[in-house]
Amino acid sequence: MGMPITVDILDPSVSQKNLDRIFAYFTYVDNKFSTYKKNSEISRINTSKIKNYSSDMVEVLKLCRQTKNETNGYFNILHNGKLDPSGLVKGWSILKAANLIKQMGFIDYYIEVGGDIQVGGKTWTVGIRNPFKIKEIVKIINLKNKGVATSGTYLRGQHIYNPFFPGREIKDIVSLTVIGPNVYEADRFATAAFAMGGKGVNFIENLPGFEGYQIDSKGIATMTGNFEKYVQSNSQQN
Repeated sequence: MGMPITVDILDPSVSQKNLDRIFAYFTYVDNKFSTYKKNSEISRINTSKIKNYSSDMVEVLKLCRQTKNETNGYFNILHNGKLDPSGLVKGWSILKAANLIKQMGFIDYYIEVGGDIQVGGKTWTVGIRNPFKIKEIVKIINLKNKGVATSGTYLRGQHIYNPFFPGREIKDIVSLTVIGPNVYEADRFATAAFAMGGKGVNFIENLPGFEGYQIDSKGIATMTGNFEKYVQSNSQQN
């Protein structure tokens, strides 16, 4: 879906064949769910060219409906009459790829797709970008067997909207980073919480097992109550 992918496996026995298998999976996901490809399954669904959905499509659409219910309607994949499950598919596919790595017998790994990350095994350090100076890191967090996802407008522009006010841009916040038990959970709730605007971080605060770090349009950061426990002590405090 036009996003950079990084896979890092810390095991001397990992082979190019292993990596090729993982990237082949991401290619499969892209060919099935990309709204930019005319022949993808989701595009053919949107043009009414197919009625029988694949098992993966059925699973994803079911998870999207579940997420909509769990976020009081803020997660909504219907845009201008078309389905776009991208806000869930990315985290879902990263987690599937992580499970594939574990099935191969590898323990220490890092997967990043477009800023959304799943780590396994060792403790990994992850930087949170300053949305106003993207080469600057404002926080460094330590993650072990967790997922982290960031929703924002600073790289891709406005692409997340409040479904209750179609077309209205979200201007009060510019980024929201969510740490969750895995990247699938972090990604879907980060998308929904960003759509809520300034109150999104409060939504994350009330989700058991999740922490969030939000930066508003004035550059002011707000974090959930226990976010600080993930922050590396020598990282810049904002």
